[in-house]
Amino acid sequence: QVQLVESGGGLVQAGGSLRLSCAASGSLFSRNTMRWYRQAPGKQREFVAGISSEGTTNYALSVKGRFIISRDNAKNTMSLQMNSLNPEDTAVYFCAAFSPFGGSSWGQGTQVTVSS
Repeated sequence: QVQLVESGGGLVQAGGSLRLSCAASGSLFSRNTMRWYRQAPGKQREFVAGISSEGTTNYALSVKGRFIISRDNAKNTMSLQMNSLNPEDTAVYFCAAFSPFGGSSWGQGTQVTVSS
């Protein structure tokens, strides 16, 4: 089981940037597919970005070109660089690990608030 802790959330003005980090404990981090999700008030949790164990990335259309996902397997960390933020990006952001053997782990989330 992977333990995940997000950090880096906060309040930022529209057009600004934030960098989220996800620190993982436990073994086999490098073999997990890692993803960011977000959940805005009153809305369902949605996929934001993902990165495979080989480093292949994919993004939701709403963030493509603005957000960059990365991972550092040596440090058991994953990051999400968020640029050109707008109020619609306001949400709690969660990191998640998906094991190649089945199962997933989730962090507690970090709040991102973008003011107009």
